[in-house]
Amino acid sequence: MTHTVITDVTQRIIDRSANLRGPYLERMEQARSKGPARAHLSCSGQAHAYAGAGSDQQAMASGTAGNLGIVTAYNDMLSAHQPFERYPELIRQAIRAAGGTAQVAGGVPAMCDGVTQGEAGMELSLFSRDVIALATGVALSHNTFDAAVFLGVCDKIVPGLVIGAQAFGHLPAVFLPAGPMTSGLPNDEKAKVRQKFAAGEVGREALMAAEMAAYHGPGTCTFYGTANTNQMLMEFMGLHLPGSSFINPNTPLRDALTEEGARRALSLSALGNHYTPVCHILDERAFVNGIVGLMATGGSTNLLIHLIAMARAGGIVLDWQDFSDISAVVPLVARVYPNGLADVNHFHAAGGLGYGIGTLLENGLLHPDTLTVAGQGLHNYTKEPKLKDGELVWEDGAGRSLNEKIVRSAKDPFQPTGGLSRLTGNLGTGVMKVSAVAPEHQVVEAPVRVFHDQDEVKAAFKAKEFTGDVIVVVRFQGPKANGMPELHSLTPILSILQGRGQKVALVTDGRMSGASGKVPAAIHVSPEALDGGAIAYLQDGDMLRVDAVKGELEILTQGVLDRVPATADLSANQHGTGRDLFATFRDTVGSADTGASIFGA
Repeated sequence: MTHTVITDVTQRIIDRSANLRGPYLERMEQARSKGPARAHLSCSGQAHAYAGAGSDQQAMASGTAGNLGIVTAYNDMLSAHQPFERYPELIRQAIRAAGGTAQVAGGVPAMCDGVTQGEAGMELSLFSRDVIALATGVALSHNTFDAAVFLGVCDKIVPGLVIGAQAFGHLPAVFLPAGPMTSGLPNDEKAKVRQKFAAGEVGREALMAAEMAAYHGPGTCTFYGTANTNQMLMEFMGLHLPGSSFINPNTPLRDALTEEGARRALSLSALGNHYTPVCHILDERAFVNGIVGLMATGGSTNLLIHLIAMARAGGIVLDWQDFSDISAVVPLVARVYPNGLADVNHFHAAGGLGYGIGTLLENGLLHPDTLTVAGQGLHNYTKEPKLKDGELVWEDGAGRSLNEKIVRSAKDPFQPTGGLSRLTGNLGTGVMKVSAVAPEHQVVEAPVRVFHDQDEVKAAFKAKEFTGDVIVVVRFQGPKANGMPELHSLTPILSILQGRGQKVALVTDGRMSGASGKVPAAIHVSPEALDGGAIAYLQDGDMLRVDAVKGELEILTQGVLDRVPATADLSANQHGTGRDLFATFRDTVGSADTGASIFGA
């Protein structure tokens, strides 16, 4: 029986969304009834659509074969997306053998937050999600496809693809991952070298050697940040084939899953007997299952923004209270770096998502009856794929944890509540990833130091200005101010302060990387400083309380809100590294708690 909080939150979302969800589904039904417009195109239009299809031209012109659209985020700068170079040909061959055709409908941009951390390019990162959604719309706008597959992995790419896919929600959609790179230098060892470099104890050669040993080949980074949280969500929400998220790239099993995913997408089209459009899969229950997965695995805080934006694209309205209520009853069943020492390869070997979904189902913490690309019911996702005599099959998973230091039963979890906490108070509302924060660090009451730039924080650290307990406030980092960059490059120096025994926390209207965690960070603070939020009124020395246990974010100093709010010179954020092109985004973007999207709050 499903937990009452899960059912109550789901019903609350259904009620709240009724005025948007109903009209959305009606639009999708109208689009389905019209169908792909290949037969209605002019002869010239059809010739344009088929001219590059080679041996598939005649099948497409006859109109009897299903046509699969491929939307790809391939580039060979991102290790996670480099394996997608081979996918279109794998997909075309698999679909051709099944009697259909496949075409690359279009590409979408994919940037690496790891490369842009602490750089000006990071100010385009969050906005790239909505650009990806727009590019997906352009790719599918030719209306010549019966189904689509989406090739994407990393931080903004999967959310952007999901948003774009829902604009064409009458089409079936299967997401095809690339998988994580094989394990390299352990993430905790890499983190130690970063801290030593920040403290001036080792040089850049040692830092570079550690980084190259950690990030060493094709595939997703192996820590449990935003990219791998995306992969988890696609299984919990039913858009991946079961057990496919964490299979390494360029292996026979990975290729077999890619081929089967393509065939599955076309089999779910309106041409067959099992029509399963993405608008039917991504309902309120699916999004609640995604939130449960986020909490149970201690996933990235970035998804607190992305899930809201993804849901809104399908007429579903989520808010942070939904996340908070679910977090209160969902236990933490996984410890993957930065929440533990294991990487995602170790997690997968220990039982992974199949075991995690199974134990949550057994304890009534997931909706079991959702529709997925694997059929009706989330129980399909407790199985794991295998190649037997060259044939792809799914078998029952281990049914138990193979390493209880990495993944546990929901009856014997690492902690009784989820990995994320909502914070509210007179400073506004924000969130904190608590799964990696030790209990003794989850409550910090200290004077603040206020900065308008992360480089100012680094300069203060180098000048040895942080001598006591401190809450570092970095403001004017919200979506309207400068695109809401991640401030992950502050993690090493804040960790050093914490390691010295100082009470330390970060408070910001910006974001932190999904890889952050050990230092308590109240992030996504809304309203942001540029919107006149209370964070704009703080001054050095004001006392602040950050309490992840009680969910409080309180200014303790009297009279703070009687002051004139601070302003900031943001002119340096408006130009260079492509930022000139995004002025309209900064002017129209919604707040973090509504998804920080240009598509409406």
